[in-house]
Amino acid sequence: MDLVVKDSNGNILSDGDSVIVNKDLKVKGSSLNLKRGTVIKNIRLTDEEGEAECRIGKSTIVLKTQFLKKK
Repeated sequence: MDLVVKDSNGNILSDGDSVIVNKDLKVKGSSLNLKRGTVIKNIRLTDEEGEAECRIGKSTIVLKTQFLKKK
C-alpha cells in the first residue's frame, strides 16, 4: 500500500517537490528560524504520513506537512 502525503491544502506531495512554509517556525535544537514564505526545494518524504525531510543550508530537518504548501 502506497503512502499518500498531503500538504496543508490537501494537495498530494511527492519526492522532489518544492514547498512553501506557511507559518513562522522555530526549529528545536537549533538557532534556525524558518520565516513564512520560505521556499524549500527538493523535499523527501519519510515513512511517516505527516512528515517531510528538507535541506536548509547544510542541515537536514524534518517538518510536519501541515506547515507546508505545495508550490
